[in-house]
Amino acid sequence: MRHRVSGVIAAMTIVAGLLGVGACQPAPEDPGGDGAGGALPRLEGTPYPDINGVWQAFSEAEYNLEGQAAQPAAVVHPGVPNGNPVPHAPVLALGALGGVPPSQGVVLGGTIPYRPEALAKRDENRANALTRDPLVKCLMPGVPRATYLPFPFQITQGTEKIMIAYGFSNAGRTIHLDDVNLGIPAWMGHSVGRWEGDTLVVDVTDLIDQTWFDRSGNFHSEGLRVTERYTPITPYHMQYEATIDDPEVFTEPWTISLPLYRRMEEHPRVLEYRCVEMVEELIYGHLRNAQLVTHWEGDYGRRGGTLVVDITRRPTSEDLNP
Repeated sequence: MRHRVSGVIAAMTIVAGLLGVGACQPAPEDPGGDGAGGALPRLEGTPYPDINGVWQAFSEAEYNLEGQAAQPAAVVHPGVPNGNPVPHAPVLALGALGGVPPSQGVVLGGTIPYRPEALAKRDENRANALTRDPLVKCLMPGVPRATYLPFPFQITQGTEKIMIAYGFSNAGRTIHLDDVNLGIPAWMGHSVGRWEGDTLVVDVTDLIDQTWFDRSGNFHSEGLRVTERYTPITPYHMQYEATIDDPEVFTEPWTISLPLYRRMEEHPRVLEYRCVEMVEELIYGHLRNAQLVTHWEGDYGRRGGTLVVDITRRPTSEDLNP
C-alpha cells in the first residue's frame, strides 16, 4: 500500500491519545511578534516545553561527523598515475549521485579524540564502509546517529514517558522520565531523561557495539555512554547536543552539536521506510540456487562509454560452517 504509516507510528498515535497530548501539534502563531518565534509552547499542565511533533536534522553530519571535503564516492581507491581517489567499482555507475557532499562538521573542537589503535580501526572501517556500515543492511542506527539521519522523526511527549519514532527501519525508543529498571544491551540503548530548565537531558546506556556514528566508520565500544541535550530555541527549532563518553575508544569525552527543525507542513507525518525488505537480496541472495543478479550493462554514451558489471556471489565461510 502506497505511503503506509508504520505500526510504530500508529502505536505512538494511540499512546499520545492516552497521554492526552497531541502526537503532532502545530506550533502556535508568534504571540510576541519579536521575530524569534515568540514564547515557547508548554506541555499542558506542566512548566516544560512542548516538543511534540515531527522534527528533522538538515545536516551532512550523517556522512562524517568531523566534516570533510566533497568526495567522488563513499568508498574509493587510488587512481593512476597521480593517486587521486576514484570511485570504487560497486558505486562507479552511480556517478555524481554516488558522491559525498562536503560538510563543515558538527564535532565541537573539530576532531574526534581517538586512541591511536582505535583510530586505525576507524580508518579500516572507512575503507570497508560498504560491507561494514550496519545501515547498509538496514540494521538499527543507534544513538545519536538516528537523530541526524536524513529522515524525519516524531516525538510524542508525556509527563512520564517521551517516545521517539524514527523513519529509518521503523526504529524507536522510549525516554523514561520516571523510575525504571535497568535496561539490557540493545541497538537503541536504554534512555532515562530529566528536565533541566527548558532542556531535556537524556542519559543513554546499554548500547551494543555494532552501531556506527556515521557513514565514515566512526565507531564505539559497548562501554559507550551518550548524554543528549534537547534545548528548544523557538517553537520551530531546537539545539541538539550529544556528549560521547567511551574511554575504551576515546581519550576524553567529546560533543556534537547541531540544530533540529520542526516540520511545518499542514499535516506532517513520519512515513515508514521499511528497508528490511529492500536488502533481502543483498543479505540472502547469495543463498539462491540460481542467482538473480549476475550481470548489468549501462550505455552512458559519449560521456562515459558502456559500463559492464558481471557479478559473482558465493556463500561466506560462516554460511558454509555455521
